[in-house]
Amino acid sequence: MGEQDIERLVEEKLAAAYKAHEHPKKFFITENGRGVVDGGELYNAVLEDVLRVVKDALVGVLKEVK
Repeated sequence: MGEQDIERLVEEKLAAAYKAHEHPKKFFITENGRGVVDGGELYNAVLEDVLRVVKDALVGVLKEVK
């Protein structure tokens, strides 16, 4: 399998994994009583979503290459 074939396979698997999941429509940023914004929840939600998509795509790629 050539480099271009692997690149195409990765792109296809990433697109399929992205379409297979429901992604959050809203991300919440909380503010404490002193007006300080905490983006930790936003970061964690985005990170979890991205890692789920990448994991599914990687598993698909490894199954194909095997």
